[in-house]
Formats: sequence, structure tokens, C-alpha cells
Amino acid sequence: MFVNRVPLRLMTQPLMHFAAVGILLNAGWAQEAPAPAGLKPLGVDPGISAGLQEVSAARIRSNTEKLVSFGTRSTISAQDPAFIAAGRGIGAAREWIKSEFERYARDCGGCLEVKTDTFTQAEADRVPEPTQITDVYAVLKGSENAQRIVLVTGHYDSRNSDTFDTKKDAPGANDDGSGVAVSLECARVLSKMKFPATIIFLTVAGEEQGLYGSRHFAQMAKQQGWDLEAVLNNDIVGGDKSPEQNPSLVRVFSEGIPVAAGEKTLRQIGSLGGESDSPSRELARYIAEVGRTYPTSVTPLLIFRLDRYLRGGDHYSFNQQGYAAVRFTEYREDYNHQHQDVRTENGIEYGDLPKFVNFDYVAGVARLNVATLASLAAAPAPPQKVRLATTELTNDSRLTWEPSLGAAGYEILWRDTSSPDWEHAEPVVNVTHATLKLSKDNVILAVRAVDNQGHRSLPVVPLPER
Repeated sequence: MFVNRVPLRLMTQPLMHFAAVGILLNAGWAQEAPAPAGLKPLGVDPGISAGLQEVSAARIRSNTEKLVSFGTRSTISAQDPAFIAAGRGIGAAREWIKSEFERYARDCGGCLEVKTDTFTQAEADRVPEPTQITDVYAVLKGSENAQRIVLVTGHYDSRNSDTFDTKKDAPGANDDGSGVAVSLECARVLSKMKFPATIIFLTVAGEEQGLYGSRHFAQMAKQQGWDLEAVLNNDIVGGDKSPEQNPSLVRVFSEGIPVAAGEKTLRQIGSLGGESDSPSRELARYIAEVGRTYPTSVTPLLIFRLDRYLRGGDHYSFNQQGYAAVRFTEYREDYNHQHQDVRTENGIEYGDLPKFVNFDYVAGVARLNVATLASLAAAPAPPQKVRLATTELTNDSRLTWEPSLGAAGYEILWRDTSSPDWEHAEPVVNVTHATLKLSKDNVILAVRAVDNQGHRSLPVVPLPER
């Protein structure tokens, strides 16, 4: 496992407080070094801080236990009205999730649009016959720049020891009742707020059969031309109560070389040393910065890999369509409590039950998601067509970009090529170009937009321009 060292916070106070100088900051995960003399404290959005106080571990527990109460949520379990009425199976779980989103919509005066994406999955390796799969989601439409979208998701299907067994219980408290509970809690909390950009709260099915629900949804987003800026996938975020668990860390997995990259892009990545600067990797760094800005009770631990060995998750479906997407997962998984029939053998308890879930930990993960979604949705759009001039040999670095909607200014970021996170920030105001007395050959550069309140967009790494 690669555990990266993360430098101290970049500047996040409003632009009017900036001094036009670059700043180098450095620290480890466990303890931050003192800020340089004269550096003002981080600017914190009071609305986001207030929203974090609304996240409820008790409500997350209640929602997770409700999901478990459906017995099995196997994608191929019964969905007919009799089973739904009896409260068993994935159909009953689907209807309950939809009703929860609708309740949040009523509570906020209709601010949420509750929708479903239903399709028939053909027979496949883990689908013995054509099966209806339904994704359930709620849309909090942006007030100013609604075409920009950020999304949080978890999968509501579950499984036991046998993927094809729909009779035995498959409680799925951690995998992935915890992730669905995060999506629901994000919807409940953030629906009380307004943002310039749109937020989608998604729950998908078909994950255990092969990521079918998320794949269909991501393909729909691509076909309809959605400006989907960031996807946060929460899968196994229950903080299993095993002795070796670290309840202060949540892993954030992100792809390096984009799976959707074409041959030309791959050649460019290789020649420029951009293997660790995919949009997903920039999203992961953004989450780390949010985690240093707001008290969430969990620290994001950036894992520079797509996912764990021999495993997969719904963020990959969005990566395949070219979207920035990451996966949140607890620090240490207990495989006795995943994909197992509920039983006790030789004194060992098996099964994915609520009693193994740390709901305070899930609440911390939910806060990190809330803070990230809110920060992105409140920020201006990332700058477009960011370019680095390479027309002549020079030790300067000249950057240009197009204006961002909602931006009051911009920040130039850079770091050593060997550093995992941004180390320096140089603010610029009322311009869409900047020249740094810094050799582009020795650093990685990026540009991000900033509004008057200090909200930051995702960073964009420039392409070379001749």
C-alpha cells in the first residue's frame, strides 16, 4: 500500500486577502507544520460548516438498519408486488429509498427532483435471466450554473456467499448499506442549502453482478452530454469494528492514467510525466484539501490506485466514460463480514451485520462527502482550455486559459514532480494568463478558479501549446 505524504493546506481565504506571492507549505498527515508568518487562517464557508453539524450518526444507523430489514437486496431477488408489500427483496428496498428521497423533497418544499433509471439487463455471468435494474436518485438543481453537476453514489444491492442465492439473507450493512446511507444523508443535509451547481444523490443496483446499474447511469450521462465534474463513490465505508481498524482514516482511491484515454492522450501523458494528474487524481487531492479545511472526524488517505487488488466499484463505470470519479472505502476491511452467509463457525461470526458497523465513523465519512460536494457545487467552474506555452526554449512558464463562470480570480498551483500534492499557490486577479519565473521542466503546474468567497474549483493541469 502506498501511503502518501500530504503537504499543509493551500491558501483558501478570500481573494481580497491574497498577497501576490507563491507559497510553499509542507507537513505530514498526523501533524501540520506551523503556517508561514503572515499567512492568514483558512477561509471556511459558514454555511458548509453549519451543514456538517446536521449530519446524524443516529439517522445513518436507522437508514442502514432499514436496508438490512429487507432480508436480501440481491439484484436478482424478487421484485413483484407481493414481495414489495412483504418488505423483502431489492424491489422493497428500491421503493423505500425512493420514498426517503421524496420525503426529503417534501421537507425542502420540492427542491429535490426524485427520479429513477430503469432498464433490463440481459442474461450474463451473474444474471441468470433478463432482470430489471433500477437506479434511484434525487437532483438538487443548481441556481446559477445548473449544467455543472457533482454526484455522490452508493450501491443498494447486496449479496451473501453465493451470488445466485436469493433465498438466504444478505444483510449488506457495510457493503453497501453504509454507502447508501451516506448518499441519503448527503441529500437530507444538502437539500436544505442552495448552490450554483447541481448535486445528484444516486443509489444504484447491480453492482455485485458486475457494476450494471452504475454503468447504465454513466453511459446515460455521457450520451446526454452531462457536464459531470466529480463523482464520489462510497462503498464499504462502515468502519468495520475489527481490532486492526483505523477509525480516523478513510481511503480514497483514484485512477492515474485515465482508462478512457485514447492513444494520442496516452502518448502525451507518457512524454510529459502526467501519470499522476488525471482528473480523478485532482479530485482526490481536492478531497484531501477539504479534509484539512473542515472538521469531519475522518482523514482522507489518498491511495494512488484505481481500486483494491481483485476488486472493483461503481466509480470505474464513470471513469470508463471519461469522468473524474473516486472511491471511498474504510481503512481495513474484514472479509468475514463481506459476501458471507450469516453464521458462526469455530467461534467466528460471519455476515455483513449492523453490529459490526461503526456509525460514528460513517457519519464522519458523510461529513467529508457533504463538505466536498458543497465546496465543489459552491465554487466557480474550472477554467477551460488551460495551456502552457512551449513555443520557445525559456526558463519561464507562461499559462493561459479561458474565463470561468463565477470566478473573481484564479490560482496558479505547482509542485515538485516527485510530490504527491500541490505545494505552492500564486493568486492572480482579473486576468486569464500568467507568467512565472519558474522552469516548467522542473514542476507540475495547474490553474483553478476562485470566487469572492474563496471557494475553489478543481485544478486543471495545462496542455502544452506550440
